[in-house]
Amino acid sequence: MADATAERDASYIDYETFLDPSFSATAFANTLILATNDPTDAPLDLTTPLSRVLFDVQEVDTHIDTLTTQSALSLLSYTQTRATASTHILSEVEAQVAALTEGYKRLERDVVQRYEAAEQVRLAAERLCATVKLGRAVGRCLSLGRQLEGQMAEFSAENSGKREAHRALVPAVHTLLQLRQLFGATAPDQEGEGLGRVKIITTLRSDFVDPSERTLLARAQQIVREFSMSSLLASTSSPSLSAAGPGAATFAQNEDTKSRTTSALNVLYLLSPVKQRQTIDSFAPQLLISALQAYLQTALQSSLASLARALATLPTLDQTLLEISSRCQNIVALESLLSTTRTPVHPLLGASSGDATHNKSNFLAPLLAALDTSSLPSFFWRTLASNLSSRVQEILNRGGVSARTLRSNKDRVLYMVKDCVARGSELPSGRGGSGASTMSRPGVKVGNWEREAAVMVGAITGPLGR
Repeated sequence: MADATAERDASYIDYETFLDPSFSATAFANTLILATNDPTDAPLDLTTPLSRVLFDVQEVDTHIDTLTTQSALSLLSYTQTRATASTHILSEVEAQVAALTEGYKRLERDVVQRYEAAEQVRLAAERLCATVKLGRAVGRCLSLGRQLEGQMAEFSAENSGKREAHRALVPAVHTLLQLRQLFGATAPDQEGEGLGRVKIITTLRSDFVDPSERTLLARAQQIVREFSMSSLLASTSSPSLSAAGPGAATFAQNEDTKSRTTSALNVLYLLSPVKQRQTIDSFAPQLLISALQAYLQTALQSSLASLARALATLPTLDQTLLEISSRCQNIVALESLLSTTRTPVHPLLGASSGDATHNKSNFLAPLLAALDTSSLPSFFWRTLASNLSSRVQEILNRGGVSARTLRSNKDRVLYMVKDCVARGSELPSGRGGSGASTMSRPGVKVGNWEREAAVMVGAITGPLGR
């Protein structure tokens, strides 16, 4: 190698130029042409630069041949050494690869295949557990459906005259709520998840559970609609029966009415829509409030229409005011019942501040909050009075005998209206005590009703005074 370097240094060929990484054949040829020609000459002499290039190529070829001849033995020895080393390395690598392949096969046999088998077993176990869980949920749904069927059969006995059949209302609603919990399960860890894919459950829900819920709801609304505890009309329509001693029968009837109404209130409270993760404090029983508001509106509309007709035909005023007093007594009795009836524990509602909050709640509070009033009788008289003035004004505007009779009997009418308010604001007499004594209950307004009487009187005297 030293001789080759010395020979290369002694040569006139510029090897450094050819070995330069940035060597350009075009630039080198251009340099040779410019070295032997004038750029301004028209005919260029390419013989000299071509000879120079050919000579350089021949010289390089000769030099390569010389070096190859001189270093043939060392090159062959070097090549043989590299080949031997490569063969040795290849044999070692092949042995390692064979050992690695054998280890992988053993790992695949001992781990991978066993894992695949275990994974299949795990999937089968999971599916089996899901099937068992779904089967249990289906079985529970069918059991609850059978329980609901028996409760509905007991409830339907009410139509055949069986007493206390209404007591099946609340247990049936609790069964419905349990079914609703199962039907509404969506999370994998909840019981009942996937029930919507079972045909027998969808059939049970559509053909029996939903109709039963509508039946219970309709019956509860009907009981609230038909709530009546006043004996004013009964005592005047059949005085002989009243004289024969209706106290025990009236008390028994009132207790049955209270029991039926309490069951209906519980049903409406429990069936009211509940949002997810809703607490007792934020829960508003919409179905209960709507049914009670409808009851009050019906009483108001009936009272307003009948009172407007009676003021136009005064001979019927006495009976009409008695009917209005009876309706208001029913409202007073309803208020007393609502205030003394505690709300049931709702299984779909979460606890808020504790059980104490729940134990102090009753059915009256949400209704008063919805009506924005402090008393149902006061709401009744004030709402009736607010709509009465326009009716009295219509009678006066029409004129004739009705208007003249109303003006001439003004004092008598006002006295009868005051008496109607006083009589209607008392609790019904069949509740086991006088009105004044039994009105001292939580949530029930205590005291006289002069303001309500004044409001009613003002609704009549206002148009008459003009």
